[in-house]
Amino acid sequence: MNFEGLDPGLAEFASAMHSTLDPVLDAHLNPSLLQNVELDPEGVALEALPVQESVHIMEGVYSELHSVVAEVGVPVSVSHFDLHEEMLWVGSHGGHATSFFGPALERYSSFQVNGSDDIRQIQSLENGILFLTKNNLKYMARGGLIIFDYLLDESEDMHSLLLTDSSTLLVGGLQNHVLEIDLNTVQETQKYAVEIPGVTIMRQTNRFFFCGHTSGKVSLRDLRSFKVEHEFDAFSGSLSDFDVHGNLLAACGFSSRLTGLACDRFLKVYDLRMMRAITPLQVHVDPAFLRFIPTYTSRLAIISQSGQCQFCEPTGLANPADIFHVNPVGPLLMTFDVSASKQALAFGDSEGCVHLWTDSPEPSFNPYSRETEFALPCLVDSLPPLDWSQDLLPLSLIPVPLTTDTLLSDWPAANSAPAPRRAPPVDAEILRTMKKVGFIGYAPNPRTRLRNQIPYRLKESDSEFDSFSQVTESPIGREEEPHLHMVSKKYRKVTIKYSKLGLEDFDFKHYNKTLFAGLEPHIPNAYCNCMIQVLYFLEPVRCLIQNHLCQKEFCLACELGFLFHMLDLSRGDPCQGSNFLRAFRTIPEASALGLILADSDEASGKGNLARLIQRWNRFILTQLHQDMQELEVPQAYRVAGGSFCSSGDSVIGQLFNCEVENCSLCRCGSETVRASSTLLFTLSYPEDKTGKNYDFAQVLKRSICLEQNTQAWCDNCEKYQPTIQTRNIRHLPDILVINCEVNSSKEADFWRIQAEVAFKMSVKKHGGEIKNKEFALADRKDLGNPEGLLLCPSIEELKNVWLPFSIRMKMTKNKGLDVCNWTDGDEWGPARAEEEHGVYVYDLMATVVHILDSRTGGSLVAHIKVGETYHQRKEGVTHQQWYLFNDFLIEPIDKHEAVQFDMNWKVPAILYYVKRNLNSRYNLNIKNPIEASVLLAEASLARKQRKTHTTFIPLMLNEMPQVGDLVGLDAEFVTLNEEEAELRSDGTKSTIKPSQMSVARITCVRGQGPNEGIPFIDDYISTQEQVVDYLTQYSGIKPGDLDAKISSKHLTTLKSTYLKLRFLIDIGVKFVGHGLQKDFRVINLMVPKDQVLDTVYLFHMPRKRMISLRFLAWYFLDLKIQETHDSIEDARTALQLYRKYLELSKNGTEPESFHKVLKGLYEKGRKMDWKVPEPESQTSPKNAAVFSSVLAL
Repeated sequence: MNFEGLDPGLAEFASAMHSTLDPVLDAHLNPSLLQNVELDPEGVALEALPVQESVHIMEGVYSELHSVVAEVGVPVSVSHFDLHEEMLWVGSHGGHATSFFGPALERYSSFQVNGSDDIRQIQSLENGILFLTKNNLKYMARGGLIIFDYLLDESEDMHSLLLTDSSTLLVGGLQNHVLEIDLNTVQETQKYAVEIPGVTIMRQTNRFFFCGHTSGKVSLRDLRSFKVEHEFDAFSGSLSDFDVHGNLLAACGFSSRLTGLACDRFLKVYDLRMMRAITPLQVHVDPAFLRFIPTYTSRLAIISQSGQCQFCEPTGLANPADIFHVNPVGPLLMTFDVSASKQALAFGDSEGCVHLWTDSPEPSFNPYSRETEFALPCLVDSLPPLDWSQDLLPLSLIPVPLTTDTLLSDWPAANSAPAPRRAPPVDAEILRTMKKVGFIGYAPNPRTRLRNQIPYRLKESDSEFDSFSQVTESPIGREEEPHLHMVSKKYRKVTIKYSKLGLEDFDFKHYNKTLFAGLEPHIPNAYCNCMIQVLYFLEPVRCLIQNHLCQKEFCLACELGFLFHMLDLSRGDPCQGSNFLRAFRTIPEASALGLILADSDEASGKGNLARLIQRWNRFILTQLHQDMQELEVPQAYRVAGGSFCSSGDSVIGQLFNCEVENCSLCRCGSETVRASSTLLFTLSYPEDKTGKNYDFAQVLKRSICLEQNTQAWCDNCEKYQPTIQTRNIRHLPDILVINCEVNSSKEADFWRIQAEVAFKMSVKKHGGEIKNKEFALADRKDLGNPEGLLLCPSIEELKNVWLPFSIRMKMTKNKGLDVCNWTDGDEWGPARAEEEHGVYVYDLMATVVHILDSRTGGSLVAHIKVGETYHQRKEGVTHQQWYLFNDFLIEPIDKHEAVQFDMNWKVPAILYYVKRNLNSRYNLNIKNPIEASVLLAEASLARKQRKTHTTFIPLMLNEMPQVGDLVGLDAEFVTLNEEEAELRSDGTKSTIKPSQMSVARITCVRGQGPNEGIPFIDDYISTQEQVVDYLTQYSGIKPGDLDAKISSKHLTTLKSTYLKLRFLIDIGVKFVGHGLQKDFRVINLMVPKDQVLDTVYLFHMPRKRMISLRFLAWYFLDLKIQETHDSIEDARTALQLYRKYLELSKNGTEPESFHKVLKGLYEKGRKMDWKVPEPESQTSPKNAAVFSSVLAL
């Protein structure tokens, strides 16, 4: 606390308070105050000062409950209510800390923190207490055991600390910087420069860090970068104290006068919404401390050093009757603190006494305090005698001799961890002799172990792949692992930080500087976002999917086409696949394959993401193949120059399908050949452990032309016999999909060894031409990288690389297959001529990798080579570039980074190779499959609906909307999953996962013509998912309205209504509504901005609040709406407000006159607290008079 500006007498006393005071020699000590107080030899009081029995504490009024002496004659420097237990902590100017338990202030612990400096701030954590002195930060258990002792620079003069989260601490003082310290590693992680030195007070909200400076200023800083966003020049002299609550900041301090600094009796109050000062608050005491005490109202407690305390409202007038007086033993109050429950106030004075004031006889310091551990009392008075004549005397009866050494039982429980007893691995001899029948293996018992006896050992360091899949339950336990320093920041799991405004103030552009669209990760089962991006950037697949449309309600091909359309329209804004994932969750096969993750499993990282995404890859290709299997293929998708595929096949099959022959040869000589097809291949690795060099092409050929020994039925032998099964290729696919199957340390070691061997061979091949990455990049920049010039790669680009960018595959005459790695420097004849001989070159298009991170459970990202057509459509340039897709993070990368796999944290999962010049083989035109017939009348799913209950009139053929037509829209929603949030230690709420909403009702009304205002769509959306909250008070939706068995509404599917809205968007209509941004987000639609007319923004002034539809309707239209929560009424009202906007702004030609109208609207809203008056207090002439007066301005 800064005491500059006090009178000279107080200044002398304050400077002396930093030295240790002797209670015997102290002249200010009044012995009469210490009557009936027992002191220990060190002069520390053992009992609390007695309180008169006649004192009666009234409910809701603060009165003194107890007073206690912490240290006789030594001023109290800081007081702090424990945030986890019912305790009050007190620090003295002599560096001594004392804790008191409960409202009775019973002494709990007392210990020395620092021998020379005073304690300047105390902060309670879950496992201990932080003490800040001049240049020392000490973390101690509540009993006094030191957990860590962090020494700062001797030149530092620290005064304040702020706990930003469970493991990060900010420390500030009189120097020109603020330190950030990691409590897990006890190391300084950041040093933020401060433009104005002297940070003595720090506060935090969910928007800013607040720093109070000795110069009298308060700076508001960004939570991530610590940069100054705003600054308040509160006092011309010095700052004493300030506090923040909600949208208000209040400060007290000293101002410059002719005679020097004087305590300012005007409190400065600031509105954080408008970032400006409001009317100062004059008080009747000299303010030295202040705190908000928000209970029923946002009260302020203002304390003077002489002991006067005043309560007042920050936006009202101070009342002299709200002043009470604390009776300090010493002449000055030195500290003040408020408990988390707001039921107790603590004052510390200059004579070492602590005063507890409460508003109830039995207060609690915290809303939810845990139990405090106490030392066990001595239950044994004397030891029983031992009879040495007894031979069977137990040894435990002999007492252990006293010792000064530390016992093993003193080891803290928090520093211990259970050692699980895991089952040992299967004996290698069993695996060697095991034979398989189907998926069941059997082997003879090697007799190497005794029956039912297994020796347990501590688990050795085995496969790291299993350990990365588990996330610790507590975020505090997620400490930095040794491997984390290797993970680049762009590869780490990205999360959305939610605020009160939801996603509106989250900067997605920080993560994506391109015009490509990312995908949001907060939706259940969004682990497949990377694979959705891979499929989207396959040009034939994208065009094929967007041309598909069927009548099936939950068709993944249709939903994927809708999502691809959104990705096409987006200009860098992220999209969400909520409708696609909703359909995905309804498919029984996905659930049977274990592809549907529970929210708890997805959050904790219990699922093996590498295996999961490979199963999802196989599932999605199979499902799309089934969804798009038609007897007649659309004309747009026939191969140039011939038939696309045979009858009954699908276009997905033509792109991905590989025809194979499975040959089974029995030892009797009988051979069986069966034709089949596969959409992808799985890598099969050799068993060789000698570190032999294998080309990727060799492993791929071994995996495609697979040969294995297994038991199979032989018709000739009429029994199961050992057979040799081989797989031969009859036809190669256009897109080669490979699952890597790196699921254990054995496969990871194989990739690691092959990458090391390949690196040595590359270094040997290039000889002295290899350079460091910096020199290689400089050379490329100087040369301009002319087309056709092959530049020497750098050392960094050759590390961890085994995967080739291209492979060459050739079909041989004897149904064999030749595969080899291919480089651009190899000879290549005319493409068509080579393909006629069965020779194809495949280029790497995408790699999906699993990022290992034990703290978050890992994540999945994709490297994708984006082609020329996508760049031309999005950015207007013609080139190819590799990009990293990590949910909504998109970043261009070097092509070598896409094939570099550091098996410690970056593990390959899926590879996509495409035939060279693939796009030239297909007609890539997209024809919108949605027709105007979707707007015509349709039957309801509800069994009980009658035509007399119809609330809308469908469009007739002569009413079909045209480009620029107006349509009023409103939507209502229900909640599927509640919001997940946590309360921080400072009482603020942090949103972890937002509530999952689902559209329940969509209404569209005509915006022009003779039937203007009459709805043509009023659909209730049937849902099969469990609804947590119908939000009836806001939406008007009641239980049963969405159930086809009992609903009386016009019930339809989400897909049916979605097609209607898509047709209106594609035709070019303009939607009018209130809050359409949220409506389109939940419906999962991407609408061009020039087709949205949102009244919430039309009637809005910059840096002002948004105005509700109900208040706008009352003010401008003299209407009372939303009493029955009818979406038809809301859509009509939005249309009328838009007409009113055109009238007032003269079609947007007179913005100045409309600004006056908005100014009058906001003035009226503030006067009425933005509430529509009740019917008895509302009259139309009065309202009309108010609006007409505004128009007359």
